[in-house]
Amino acid sequence: MMGLLMAAGIIGAIGIIIGVLLGLASEKLKVEVDEKEILVRAELPGNNCGGCGFPGCDGLASAIAAGTAAVNACPVGGPAVADKIAAIMGVEGGASEKKVAFVKCKGTCDKTRVQYNYFGIDDCAKVAVVPGAGEKACSYGCMGYGSCVKACAFDAIHVVDGVAVVDKEKCVACGKCVAACPNHLIELVPYSAKHLVQCASHDKGKDVKAKCDNGCIGCTLCTKQCEFDAIHMDNNVAVIDYEKCTNCGKCAEKCPSKIIL
Repeated sequence: MMGLLMAAGIIGAIGIIIGVLLGLASEKLKVEVDEKEILVRAELPGNNCGGCGFPGCDGLASAIAAGTAAVNACPVGGPAVADKIAAIMGVEGGASEKKVAFVKCKGTCDKTRVQYNYFGIDDCAKVAVVPGAGEKACSYGCMGYGSCVKACAFDAIHVVDGVAVVDKEKCVACGKCVAACPNHLIELVPYSAKHLVQCASHDKGKDVKAKCDNGCIGCTLCTKQCEFDAIHMDNNVAVIDYEKCTNCGKCAEKCPSKIIL
């Protein structure tokens, strides 16, 4: 009995000593966390989508607290969250217009030529390495196999008639679909933008029409109509400068292919 009591006492003493040492070590080695970082993290939505360019909401909160990221860097939270974080950081929130994803293609199934029938995995990244990169003849357009749809955590993009279409009201501009598109067809544009070029083909007019009825033929009529220097040709396709565009609509009116939304 005495032996058992001694063993229990020794074990108990060792436990107390280890506990004290661990307590001292935790105090000595603990990492100080900025109180502002904790408050900022509490305001972030917690989607951890990576759309801000940082590794999740924790990473963004740390960067904002350190002053290396803007208070309005979270695309999901939008202006409301930006204002709250700005108040925590003691700075101005800054006006920032909401952005949404836009797919630069109008090559629906009935408008684009088919070069062969594809039977395989419905994934654009995998189809991109197949000869011809899918069924559609245009190598610049939307393949329609839905990699962007799978990447979106907000149910904001779906393939309709062979082309990905974005729901502006659901889109939070996280950029996941942009990264998922192997043809780099998706870009983030201002929510208020009313005129967008629905084509990304760099082929010349004749070659474009041989592959798709809804392609930019590079006629430059749109550029000649713009009074604000907001639209230019870039490698045979029209590109709009949204900072200069006033949404007057003259470019869309003159476009013979009707690919300016």
